[in-house]
Amino acid sequence: MGWIFLSTTILVVKTVSASVMNIKKVLFYMIISALAFTLMNVAVKQLQHYSVYQIVFFRGFGSFILTMAILKQLKIPILGNNKKLLVLRAIVGTSSMTLFFMSLKYLSAGTAVSLRYLAPIFSAIFAIFLLKEKVKPIQWLFFIVSFIGVLTLKGLDTHLDSTGLTLVFGAAVLSGLVYIIISKIGKRDHPIVIVNYFMFTATIFGGLLMIPYWQNPIGIDWLFLSTLGFFGFIGQLYMTKAFQIASNNLVAPFKYLEVLFTGLIGFMWLGEIYTIWSLVGILLIIAGLVMNVAYKARDKRYTIKS
Repeated sequence: MGWIFLSTTILVVKTVSASVMNIKKVLFYMIISALAFTLMNVAVKQLQHYSVYQIVFFRGFGSFILTMAILKQLKIPILGNNKKLLVLRAIVGTSSMTLFFMSLKYLSAGTAVSLRYLAPIFSAIFAIFLLKEKVKPIQWLFFIVSFIGVLTLKGLDTHLDSTGLTLVFGAAVLSGLVYIIISKIGKRDHPIVIVNYFMFTATIFGGLLMIPYWQNPIGIDWLFLSTLGFFGFIGQLYMTKAFQIASNNLVAPFKYLEVLFTGLIGFMWLGEIYTIWSLVGILLIIAGLVMNVAYKARDKRYTIKS
């Protein structure tokens, strides 16, 4: 009996330790992802005088070159296993990205970014029906706390352009669906394969539609255009890895970290000044994230996927 008790105790300790390690890994992946996406968004803001399709093309083409090189080096089959889901993820992701880039022409960056972060909420709703995940009332409270923080930090325009509002709302819904599709794919396909499908689709889509609107880049614009693919690749890769190893509802709220990084970069590089309300927003976002993660850390369903 003593040996059984000891073995059980060791198993419990290992399970708890694995749960903590998984959460740390998800946090690490999402920090890298959020930082990369932040830098990409900064570049996009510098390229608003170009067609959105040209921006989508450079975003996709730069990452596509990287993904193909890695797949060849690692000798990973390009087509993957879950072809239907991979194609669906690519189409939905390209549509969401294009709508978001388009919305930046009608809305301020703060408004567009804030509204795009409705995505984790839509993701949680989709997860109820498509992944059979249960979202308890207190978890909805955590989502709301973080989202209120996003609105407080970034703020909303007094007068919202209806076209821009429609575009960014569509981007948020589709982005939430992307999280679900990645979770459905799980570990059956390598993260690079998933990203490769997405980038190939974005390259073809942007490349074809940009032809009538092509504008020759000049000066530093070449630098911004070239960084789109690199930072976008890093952001997509680590976001995909996070969604592959943990529950959708655990990973999605970490997307709010992108807002925090945007604020920090604005303060350090762009000389933006933050008021007391900005600090309140940051605290609300962090509070919502910490409470959500702390709550889910107690549930074994939110550990690494098998």
